[in-house]
Amino acid sequence: MYITRDIESEFLAFCDEFPLVLVTGMRQCGKSTMLRHLMGEKRGVVTLDDFQNRDLAQRDPELFLQLNPPPVLIDEVQYAPELFSYLKIYADEHPDDLGAVWLTGSQPFSLMKLAGESLAGRAGVLRLLPLSQHEMYGTGAVEPFRLDLASLRQRQESYEPAELPEVFRRIFRGFMPAVASGKVKSVDHFYRSFQQTYIERDVREMDSAADAVKFARFMAAAAAQVGQLLNIESLARDVGVSRAKVEEWLGILQRSDIVFLLQPYSNNAVKRAIKTPKLYFTDTGLAAWLGRWSSPESLEMGALNGAIFENYVVAELVKTLNNSDDRAVLWFYRDRDAKEIDLVIERDGMLYPIEIKKAANPTLGAAKAFSVLDKSTLGRGAGAVVCMKQAVGALDGGCFIVPAWMV
Repeated sequence: MYITRDIESEFLAFCDEFPLVLVTGMRQCGKSTMLRHLMGEKRGVVTLDDFQNRDLAQRDPELFLQLNPPPVLIDEVQYAPELFSYLKIYADEHPDDLGAVWLTGSQPFSLMKLAGESLAGRAGVLRLLPLSQHEMYGTGAVEPFRLDLASLRQRQESYEPAELPEVFRRIFRGFMPAVASGKVKSVDHFYRSFQQTYIERDVREMDSAADAVKFARFMAAAAAQVGQLLNIESLARDVGVSRAKVEEWLGILQRSDIVFLLQPYSNNAVKRAIKTPKLYFTDTGLAAWLGRWSSPESLEMGALNGAIFENYVVAELVKTLNNSDDRAVLWFYRDRDAKEIDLVIERDGMLYPIEIKKAANPTLGAAKAFSVLDKSTLGRGAGAVVCMKQAVGALDGGCFIVPAWMV
């Protein structure tokens, strides 16, 4: 069964504005499925996962486009960056042929940079992430995550509640469409195949000399750091490679949307803030599989249960921001006095602090660090504790309680 994606309406709006529309996102997150669902019968489809198509697109991009004329969907376009200059020519010669060429690619940051340089003003660029809780269990249009009582109550009515065992089932299985929808029954088989394909195709494109065994070990070592301050030296020791190689491989994981780094909040008025980012996986299912957890129950009881719960909440908020076209920015805060705030949402000149707790009944102590933001030059708005409480509540007049299943 097809699951409607929250960015569909924005994608179709882009098709009415640009000759070219590019959808980026990690491998297997549903880019091609969404576009094939939306396209009409007259649109052709060609994938550069096919080596013959890729070879022609690289050697003779002009002939490739002649053989695959618009309207067309070109899948995995990152394998032939040579196409972009010819797509630019097409867009310049056919400015009114809106939505003519649809593109997908699995190296989001590289493709966004390439599109920005080659196709500025000619292409609409969208990022598709793995399925969100709203897409799986919500109703209505996706809304930005806002910390006011009316918005939280409306949000609560739009989501399917979940107890802790169900939340860890979601975390364990992850939100890749093939797994989350039930199409693939074995989580182990899916992620094993995902990792093998990713290393053989995507990683080798970016580092032809990469040792497949060591890169797989590197991914597992990274998964052991979810929700923690990034420790480059520890990763290098665990994998047996240099610091420079770890930094290179971490860049590959970021460019592929496998992981993302949450940067610490600081400004001139907050002088003791640390500079090290925190590491998160875009899909918790992949992180759990890399950590060799065998079931949702073992994950819930394991040593990393709090960290991966935090990863789940942060990733869902990243999806909400992306899918609702919210321009807010996410940070975290930690200083040299060990004061920490798990998340800080910066929006419209205000800071909204968020603490993440696996517990169902948080106390006022969960929000004790929020006041450090008062030193900032920006204002501090309402805060929240995201936890396993089953209904929206409040710790006090300035701090809401928000169930994790509705972020």
